[in-house]
Amino acid sequence: MAPTSRGPCKCQPDSIQLKDQYPLDQRDKVSQQRKEEFEKHKTRTKSELSKLLLALPNSPLQYPIQGVTVVPLKSRLIPGLALYAEELSSYKVTLKVSKGILSSDDSNREVTVTGKGEAELTLTSSSLESLNAALTTISYTSTMYHVHTADLVSFCFENHEAMFPIVIRQPQLPVMFNMGTDINSQVTITIKTFLRYNNLKILLSSIRSFYPKMTVIIADDSFEPENITGENIQQYFMPPAQGWFAGRNLAVSQVTTKYFLWVDDDFLFTEDTKIEKFLEVMEAHPELDVVGGSVQGNQFYFSLEYDEGEETEGGCLYRKSKGRFNALPGYPQCFLANGVVNFFLARTDSIQKSRFDPLLLRVAHSEWFMDGLGSLMVASCGDVSIQHQPKKNTNLYDKYRSSSGNSDTTFKYQLHFFKNNLKCIKFG
Repeated sequence: MAPTSRGPCKCQPDSIQLKDQYPLDQRDKVSQQRKEEFEKHKTRTKSELSKLLLALPNSPLQYPIQGVTVVPLKSRLIPGLALYAEELSSYKVTLKVSKGILSSDDSNREVTVTGKGEAELTLTSSSLESLNAALTTISYTSTMYHVHTADLVSFCFENHEAMFPIVIRQPQLPVMFNMGTDINSQVTITIKTFLRYNNLKILLSSIRSFYPKMTVIIADDSFEPENITGENIQQYFMPPAQGWFAGRNLAVSQVTTKYFLWVDDDFLFTEDTKIEKFLEVMEAHPELDVVGGSVQGNQFYFSLEYDEGEETEGGCLYRKSKGRFNALPGYPQCFLANGVVNFFLARTDSIQKSRFDPLLLRVAHSEWFMDGLGSLMVASCGDVSIQHQPKKNTNLYDKYRSSSGNSDTTFKYQLHFFKNNLKCIKFG
């Protein structure tokens, strides 16, 4: 096993230095609090599986490299253990673990077993054949409960030592959705609205022109709520001005279908708003969590380049507009990315991987994909599109949305510094 080290990451030119977004007299205190919280984060997310293991050359030890998994507090045989050594008068191997105990069948009189039922097990024999037979009977028992962790096994012979992991994992119950037989039982449309009832009604009318029976869920935090009625429309009222992402969380929390389609309240369905095309892509590629389209011809996709950097300083993030990856197999009009436009179909259970942070009240979108980096698989397909309605925002709406100005931006940068443990960020 070799130690790992990571130096500071290098910020992109013209990056925003996030620590500088705090007043000077607060920076040291916030940095210390972030450091303490990050240590707790590592405890929750790191395991023995993240350690670097090196296989020494010409080792006489045979052992499993991966694929050994045990249920917490249960036992299993360790497959593949063997010793390949030159002829000796006596052979001795030792195995050590830290989160369980080891056992072996000691019925073979040619093999002496010590440490049975303990964390260190030693087998000694004058017969290599008998020793290898005994190695096939070694079992590992987990002695501590954890839903997903690992134990490192040390396997030694003379001056040779091999290390390999045993994964301790609680099997998960699958959570699946009964798809039903038509698009209306497969997809729910979700909307967050605020002070734009005229836009909302136009959007709903356009939806009904193409999907008359599809369920629509509306999260509404307007100051003076107005009831929106209609078949298969669910409107949920929030305290006034709770914010953009809080409304997203509410709307999606009520979805009972496998997928939800996110649209803004000033969008407009057209003949090119083919939810079925999104659905086809998602069903053909079950590994996908999100597939986005285009809004008025704009796909607005991006990639995220992230360097974890040194823990105390934090990482470096570059959101690269028009950054994309490989095409989606079988769908040349689609390609993988890290983020897409604010018109997308998503798997309902994927929202659990990366929630919409309700601290972000007004202008936010990329932040969800940033939080989901490494857990959300995202694609963009340009052949599914939606339109924007002509701008008819009320003075109150425009005033409220722009009222925070620089303070909202500063808050988001502070949030990236602490929550995401970032040193700097660049939007390009």
